[in-house]
Amino acid sequence: MSHHSARFPVVDAQVSPTGRMEVLSRTEAARLSSQGQGGLKETFRNCALAVLNCGNPLDDGKELLARYPDFDIEIIQRSRGIKLDIRNAPASAFVDGQMIRGIQEHLFAVLRDVVYANGDSSGAGGAAPGRFDLGSSEGITDAVFHILRNAGIVQPVIQPSVAVCWGGHSISREEYDYTKRIGYEMGLRGLDICTGCGPGAMKGPMKGATIGHAKQRIGKPRYLGFTEPGIIAAESPNPIVNDLVILPDVEKRLEAFVRAGHGFVVFPGGVGTAEEILYVLGILLHPANAAQPFPLVFTGPRSAEDYFRRIDSFIGDTLGDEARSRYRIIIDDPAAVAREIHGGIGRVRAFRKESRDAYYFNWLLRVEHEFQQPFRPTHANMRRLKLHRDEPKHLLAADLRRAFSGVVAGNVKNEGIREIERHGPFEIHGDPEIMGPMDALLSSFVAQGRMKLPGTAYNPCYRVVPRAREEAPSA
Repeated sequence: MSHHSARFPVVDAQVSPTGRMEVLSRTEAARLSSQGQGGLKETFRNCALAVLNCGNPLDDGKELLARYPDFDIEIIQRSRGIKLDIRNAPASAFVDGQMIRGIQEHLFAVLRDVVYANGDSSGAGGAAPGRFDLGSSEGITDAVFHILRNAGIVQPVIQPSVAVCWGGHSISREEYDYTKRIGYEMGLRGLDICTGCGPGAMKGPMKGATIGHAKQRIGKPRYLGFTEPGIIAAESPNPIVNDLVILPDVEKRLEAFVRAGHGFVVFPGGVGTAEEILYVLGILLHPANAAQPFPLVFTGPRSAEDYFRRIDSFIGDTLGDEARSRYRIIIDDPAAVAREIHGGIGRVRAFRKESRDAYYFNWLLRVEHEFQQPFRPTHANMRRLKLHRDEPKHLLAADLRRAFSGVVAGNVKNEGIREIERHGPFEIHGDPEIMGPMDALLSSFVAQGRMKLPGTAYNPCYRVVPRAREEAPSA
């Protein structure tokens, strides 16, 4: 039944599960109902709304919730399984009164992951408290593995083929078309695509790959989408994704990418993309990972050359030439990118075979605790970051990633936007030699319109404050 809620058409419906989430225990159902405690119902409702909002350009979690204030979703327990009773859902999720199949699958993926990880997105309850030891590095990796396994992502017999694509959700049409050409070339070479599942550079490679896969008659291509509750509203999953996973927080989402992926392509983007780059370089700079083959390519059309030149010089200025040696920049050559990734994945396969590591999960990669601990971007935490030249390079990369993560939160996450509204912009302190390049990089993102969707004004949610170490504020 469709009707209108304010300006946006909405639909009421009851849907049955597709996929694997057909039954819930009474306890799980109670925790997801209105009477349940612990905010799980709210996490489930917000993630479900984001999934149903697919295809409507919006990068503001707060605005999405305001747009559909009457949206609600309840679980109906029946002896034969469950149904979802949905009220005031965005009409775009339906065709002639029937929910689009891909969106229906995503809805039950949300239910599966929210129940399984049964914690809040802050990571305080994390992934299933009691099930995993989230105080240790190994325990967090174990949690990531179990969430992916529960979602059917880790499959033992499959050869390495997962190309992870990172990049911005608000990119130009030219950059978007370029991501499709890359996806097409990778699809022709039989590679599967894994992205953050949203619009822009996360959607383009999947769209391109569908054509490449179709031409090669590849029967069951994989389009993996990894997201988390804080960002999903700003980046609604696109329905090409046939394996959606909602990790409990951004750190577990990033670890899922580097453990499940075999080759990595970075497209132009904004601070979220810079965060991903710093995360992966920080891990690769750890001495324990020096020997690991890890294909990493930065690419874009000719018009994005300046963007990557700035990223490259920022990395050189802050993390040095060793970090710069871990990636290749290829401009305006989709076939060359696909060949580089395809060849690199071949080297990954040989390395995993020789070292007896799994093809489906990179157990040997050393991910330090600093890269795994959930970072809450509050004003105090942002001021406390150690952005100093004498920090070990991989730890400096970890804190630079946190700084960018805070800017992402202040730009698009409901919680971060509210924090900025209450207390004003975040302050980022550090050595002038690091703050200078960082300020220049962030300013270039603003100037190139990479901080918000096209056509929306950007008010910076941060202030960069260069200061020598001895002047640093006490924690």
